[in-house]
Amino acid sequence: MSALALARYQTTLAGLERRSRMRELVAQQGVDFTSNDYLGLANAPRLKAAISAAMERGVPAGAGGSRLLRGNHPEHEALEAEAAAFFGVEKVLYFGSGFAANVALFSSLPQRGDLIVHDALIHASAHDGIAASKAEAVTVPHNDVEAFDQAIGRWRERGGKGRPWIAVESLYSMDGDRAPLAEFAELALRHDGFLVVDEAHAAGVLGSDGRGLASELEKHCNVLVLHTCGKALGVSGALLGMPIVFADYLVNRARNFIYSTAPSPLMAAGVREALRMIADEPERRLRLENLKSFAGEQLRARLGVDPSGSQIQPVIIGDNACSLRIADRMQEAGYDLRAIRPPTVPDGTARLRVSITLNVVEDQIADMVAKLATVIEEETR
Repeated sequence: MSALALARYQTTLAGLERRSRMRELVAQQGVDFTSNDYLGLANAPRLKAAISAAMERGVPAGAGGSRLLRGNHPEHEALEAEAAAFFGVEKVLYFGSGFAANVALFSSLPQRGDLIVHDALIHASAHDGIAASKAEAVTVPHNDVEAFDQAIGRWRERGGKGRPWIAVESLYSMDGDRAPLAEFAELALRHDGFLVVDEAHAAGVLGSDGRGLASELEKHCNVLVLHTCGKALGVSGALLGMPIVFADYLVNRARNFIYSTAPSPLMAAGVREALRMIADEPERRLRLENLKSFAGEQLRARLGVDPSGSQIQPVIIGDNACSLRIADRMQEAGYDLRAIRPPTVPDGTARLRVSITLNVVEDQIADMVAKLATVIEEETR
C-alpha cells in the first residue's frame, strides 16, 4: 500500500493537532478527579466478592453468542428481573454499554413519520442512534422546554402525523445540570408522545434510593429510561427500562442487540450486586453529597466557579490549548484531571471536568482546588 492511501487520514489528524483537538489515551495516574466511579463501587470489596462468588458457582466470563443464539444466560434474566423491580418498570433489557442501548433505542423504536426532538447536549450515542433512525429529528436548545414544544408544534403544522419522541438526559455529563423532567413529562403527555430519559450520571446517585431523577416517571407507559452500569454502579453495561412491548420489539428489530455477542454473564452478576449495594448502603450517597458540597464551596471560594449542584463540576477555560496545558500540569502534580474540548463540548467552552467521587477525601479536594487555582492563574494571565 502506498503512503498516499494513508495521507488523508494523516491530514485529518494534523488538522486536529493544529486546533488542539487531538485525542490520545492516557493511563490512570494520580488522585481520581476524572472518573465516573461516583460511589467508589468499581473497587469495592463487596462487589469483588460477589463477582468472585459468581465465578465459583460457575458463571462464565463470556456469553458465547448473542442473546438469541445461546448467549442468553440465567444471570442476564435474573439481572433484568431484579432491575425491573428495583426501578419499578415492566421490563428491562441489559445491553453491553450505554452507547449500544442508545443506538438500539433510537434506531429502532421511533418509526417513519415520527419526530425525535432532542436536547442539543444529549450524549453522542443518542446522536448516532438518531442518525440511523427512519424518523425525522430536530435539535433544540439545552433544557428549553418551550423550544421542544414549539418544535413539535411546527412539525404538526407541516403535517406530521406520527408520535413525537422527546430525548433528554436527567443529569448532563459535561455541565452537571439537571433537566426539568416533570415539565418534559407533561409535554410528552400533552403531545401524545414518548419521553426518553438518559440517567447515565444520575443512576445510583440521585433520586429515591438512588433510582435516578426519573424514578417517579418510569411507571408511565410513555417513558423509557436508560441506566448505565459503568458509572456509579461500578461495573459495565446498561439497563434500558420500558414497557414490555418495546422490549419485545427491540429483541426482534434492534440490529445491535440481535447481532451482538451478549454482555458478560459475570458482569451481569456484578450489576445485580451493585443494585443491592445501592439499596443497602445509602451512606455512600450521603458521603458523596457532603463531598460535592465541599467541592462546590472550594471552587466558589478559590476560583469563583458557581457550583453545579452535582458531582460534576465544570471549570470553563475556553481555549483548547490552554485547557490541555492546565490538565497536563495538574496531572504532573498528581491530580488526574482531563481537558474536555470540542466537539465533545460546544466551541469556545473547553474545560476541566472535575468529577467528585468517593475515591477522594476533603483534604485532597482542597489541595487539588488550591493547585488548580494557581495553575489557571499562571496559564491565563
